[in-house]
Amino acid sequence: METSQEEHSQPVANKNGEDLKADRFRMLEDIARELAGEVIFPTYFDAALRLRKDLQNPDLPTARIAKIVSIEPLVAAKLMQLAGSALYSPDGSPAKDLSAAISRLGVDLVRTTALAIAMNQLLRSRDMAIFNDLTRALWDHSIRTAAAARILARTYTRINPDEALLAGLVHDLGAFYMLYRAVQYPELRVRPDSIKYLIIQWHEGIGVTLLDALGMPEEIVNATIDHDQPRAAPTTVRTLTDIVYVGNLIAGAHFEWSHQDFDPDAGEVGVVRQNFSALLPEIDADTREMLAVFS
Repeated sequence: METSQEEHSQPVANKNGEDLKADRFRMLEDIARELAGEVIFPTYFDAALRLRKDLQNPDLPTARIAKIVSIEPLVAAKLMQLAGSALYSPDGSPAKDLSAAISRLGVDLVRTTALAIAMNQLLRSRDMAIFNDLTRALWDHSIRTAAAARILARTYTRINPDEALLAGLVHDLGAFYMLYRAVQYPELRVRPDSIKYLIIQWHEGIGVTLLDALGMPEEIVNATIDHDQPRAAPTTVRTLTDIVYVGNLIAGAHFEWSHQDFDPDAGEVGVVRQNFSALLPEIDADTREMLAVFS
């Protein structure tokens, strides 16, 4: 159930203390009610989810996939750009057409691309402008985690790197969703620190429920559980859960996108970055490439 904009359109009082806590709790109640029923996203997000559903069959011929994808011109354009990027074309050769791009990338990456575009559109929507600094940092963090997850999977495991990329991309989807809901509450829109607090406290649990409701593969959902909860700093990775945890730390954990004065070489994050320092140049390069494509 989505709370209407009109319902929260009254003038904002200078709230603090118990009144502000009540506003926070009301937002969380509304989110819980919506997740228990039908999750409501903007139209372009729904389009990406429909595209993912239409491409569920792994045996679809490339020509059929191209026909489905061509309905979404932005997705088709990004696929062409991705296929010609250094990520998937080391020699820089472009794909000659959409079918060739899909053949090069594979259907899983086509579905991930559609979702990445929808996530970026969500954060770049006009309503989100009030949280611009936070949304930009969250997007950069998500892309960097996805890049790190892809490289970690390829370097240390036999896990499909594109599956790891998807897990890294959506690991903070709960934070995206909470920002989307927060703009509907004028009393919270003017308090970004309050929104940060709510997101840090609740985004993991909300994200897991949301991913499950959206029909994400079970292994992706499970890999995002407790991704911000401290554990012994690993020196290698074996599972998708390990990959998301380490990728998230390499990208700075939630501290990177919620605090401007974050020091990436301090504390547990610094230990993990040191443990995987040999991969950092490649992760940095892939992050820049992915930002250029998906943004």
